[in-house]
This record gives sequence, structure tokens and C-alpha cells, in this order.
Amino acid sequence: MTSYTIKEINAILKGELIGNTTQSIEGPEHLQNAGTNHITFIGSTKYVKLWADSKACAAIVNDNLNIEPGEGRALIKVKNADLAMAKILELFNPPTPEFDADIHPTAVIHDTAKIGDGCKIGANCYVGKNVELGDGVILYPNVCVFDETTIGNNTIAWSGTVIREYCIIGSHCIFHTNVSIGADGFGYRPSDDGHGLVKIPQIGNVIIGHYVEIGANSCVDRAKFSSTIVGDGCKIDNLVQIAHNSIMGRFCIMAGHSGLAGSVTLGDGVIIGGSASIKDHTTIESGATVGAGSGVMNNVKAGETVLGYPAQDARDMLKQWVAMRRLAKK
Repeated sequence: MTSYTIKEINAILKGELIGNTTQSIEGPEHLQNAGTNHITFIGSTKYVKLWADSKACAAIVNDNLNIEPGEGRALIKVKNADLAMAKILELFNPPTPEFDADIHPTAVIHDTAKIGDGCKIGANCYVGKNVELGDGVILYPNVCVFDETTIGNNTIAWSGTVIREYCIIGSHCIFHTNVSIGADGFGYRPSDDGHGLVKIPQIGNVIIGHYVEIGANSCVDRAKFSSTIVGDGCKIDNLVQIAHNSIMGRFCIMAGHSGLAGSVTLGDGVIIGGSASIKDHTTIESGATVGAGSGVMNNVKAGETVLGYPAQDARDMLKQWVAMRRLAKK
């Protein structure tokens, strides 16, 4: 079992060590659940009161908090406890599943596919015609990469992921289990005779930038024509829908159950809260935030925060909710 002393951990964090503990630290844990061999973290004043009753031998705390370590315990004060804890989690992060062979004998790889150095391809994977995998790509068991697709260096696709034909994937991406990239966009129109629906062909592709992470069971649909684009550094949670011809700028965040309808445009650094829905052909400019559960019907200006259904300026919406509550009490 991996363990560290408090001084070894502080050498990594480069914080201010207050107090001391001789206890070997074997992992991080929540304040309430921690044992004597755990380190915890305190990022806000509301958790300070829990420190006295916690069994943790050490805590990482924001340097603006007033807190004492207590006997036989230690604090490491840092500027941002959340970011510091991320480094601790890396220390104790267990290894990922190992491959007995770099390319499993049950994997099906087309003769025309180009496989980079150091790639690992698990059991029952399929790699299609003219696919190009960069160096260090990892495909865990049961991943399908269809024809003419390109994947950049060190990208990881977990089991069940399907990447359809003609997609272009960047480097250092992570696709969690059962991600769908490049499925047909949702395009239908009523037939001329009024009986049924006509499927509109979706002949575009998906382009995903570098350092993109997409959560389990999320979908990025191919474009009707041209491309659906996910920019560099975007982070997408589980169960998220990105519809055909949408364009996401760099470093956007989409929380679980949120969705973009067709041809939505996001600027850089846009944050979409959980279960929020964005109407088709809407533009959300750089730095804007959409609150959880909101329904965006109109364009959102840069840096603005919107909330509610239909979404509007968050401050105005909160005022309306307060006014409605007061009326309900009368």
C-alpha cells in the first residue's frame, strides 16, 4: 500500500505546514469518513467546524481559513485546497487496467489502418479501413473506430465507445464508457404526401480538438454537412447530447443531462449547468454561464449568467422568484 509522510506531501504541495503528525498517510478521505491514516481537505468556512471531530491526521486547507491543527495533527495551508487535493489524488490514483498484449488477438484491424507506436488495442475492438491511430492511443475492449477516422496521439477510448466514419479526433482526449461520436444527426421532415417522416441524410462529420474529455454515455452527432466541432480542452459530463452542426469553442464545460440542439454555437469558456437545454441555432458567447435546469431560447451575451425557463439574466430571474414567493404567502 502506498503511503507518505506529511512532510513528503508538503514537499509536493509547497504549502505552509502547521503542526505535525507521525502517522503514515495512506489516502485522502472526506472529513466525516476519514480515519487516522487519512488526509482530508477544507475549502470553505462551513467545513471548519467539522475538523475537531474528524479522525483525519492531516488536512489541506485554504490559507484564508482560521483553524488550528490540534495535538498530533497537521495542516497544510495552500491558496486553493481543491487544486491541491487534485495533486494528492494523483499520488494515490490506482493504475489503469493492464494489457497482456499490445494488440489482442481478437481485435479486428483492417489491412489499410495505420497504427502508431505504442498503441494498445483490447479484446474485440474493431479498427476500420484507412483509420489512423497516432502514437500511444489506447482502445479498451469493445471499442469500434470506423472507416477513414483519424485519432491523435495518446487519446484513450474506454470500452463501448463507438467512433463513426470520417471523424477527426485530437490528441490527449479521454472518452469514457459508451461514448458515441459521429452518429447521425436528428434530421427528419414531414413527407410531401403527409404520411410519415423523411430522413434527411447526415453526410458531415465530427471534429474534436485536443485534451477533450467526454463522460460516459454522452453523444456527439455528425453534421448534416460540414462538421460538428468540439474545441480544445472542452470537458463534457455523462449523459450529454451535442447535436448536429453544433460548434463548441475552447475550454467549455457541460454538466450531466445538458444538451445542445442543432447548430448551437458556444464561445470559449462557456459553462452549461446540469439538465440545461439550448435551443437550436442559438449562440452563447464566450465566458457566459447557463444555470442548471435552464432552457435557453435566445442568444446569450459574453460573460452573462442566465437562469430559468425560459432563461434570462440570473439576477432578474432570482428577483422574480422572490416576488412570486412573497405573493404566494399573501
